[in-house]
Amino acid sequence: MLDFQNKPIFADNFYSKNKTTYMSRLKKLKKIRIHREGTHTLAGSLLLLLVVNSALYFGLECKLPFYIVAVVSIVLYGMLVNFFRCPIRLFGQEDTEKIVVAPADGRIVVIEEVDENEYFHDRRLMISIFMSVINVHANWYPVDGTVKKVAHHNGKFMKAWLPKASTDNERSTVVIETPEGVEVMARQIAGAMARRIVTYAEPGEDCYIDEHMGFIKFGSRVDVYLPLGTEVFVKMGQTTTGNQTVIAKLK
Repeated sequence: MLDFQNKPIFADNFYSKNKTTYMSRLKKLKKIRIHREGTHTLAGSLLLLLVVNSALYFGLECKLPFYIVAVVSIVLYGMLVNFFRCPIRLFGQEDTEKIVVAPADGRIVVIEEVDENEYFHDRRLMISIFMSVINVHANWYPVDGTVKKVAHHNGKFMKAWLPKASTDNERSTVVIETPEGVEVMARQIAGAMARRIVTYAEPGEDCYIDEHMGFIKFGSRVDVYLPLGTEVFVKMGQTTTGNQTVIAKLK
């Protein structure tokens, strides 16, 4: 049995008995340091900054403007690289039955029962994680299972932490059925700055908590909808680490 008494719960708690398996899986995992969604953005930004700085350096006799712009360029590009960083992570536990992990880095902003009217049409427990611009913006599957539904909805771009953002903002919905037959829904929500949601899930494919479900560019939110009665292991305001923090356990 897994011990869920110490909160928050991280994969490291389960690591010791599975060290050999963990290391072998880690070696097989593609080592992505920069997320693929940032490749073109970073390349284009670097080219633009090089052109601007070169023009200033060779076009001005006074080099002070060049030095100022160069420093600003380095800072801005560093922020972009930081945003698109993609840490190598594995949950580190073979038995993931009934475990629900955080699908994103961020902060818990909602834990409440809500009426879910897109797919379930009943009452569900919703746990929401808000991602600021400094968080990793890759999203992981919250559970192992099979993808049952994927849907994208156009909408507004309100601040992601507002309650109405779950239903009014642009969003993508992924429904996953666990091996035990429990359906869990994850919803990627665009925010005031996030204007592009990327979802990799495809209906009918198997998914695992060590895989990326998608990516949201710049400040956003992910909601997880669970059956009522699910045991919750996080609290309001708590920070989460995607693919590492155990947020709940299904009945």
